[in-house]
Amino acid sequence: MIKVLKNTGMLLILMLASITLIAQEKEVEMADTMRSNGRIYVVVAVMLTILLGLILYIIRLDKKISKLEKEN
Repeated sequence: MIKVLKNTGMLLILMLASITLIAQEKEVEMADTMRSNGRIYVVVAVMLTILLGLILYIIRLDKKISKLEKEN
């Protein structure tokens, strides 16, 4: 049973690796256009701002929950 799971897992990993290689062959025209106009940096900045906001929210929420757990 374990051998079957290992073989299935290895097959899945190899399939995902080949999909990644196929995806890299294509050039994305939109990304090239955004990069040439400098808009890609705006997109990256917005994404980083959202990610940072989520991380800070989770940290703040964790502190509040820890404080409530200590009170009880």
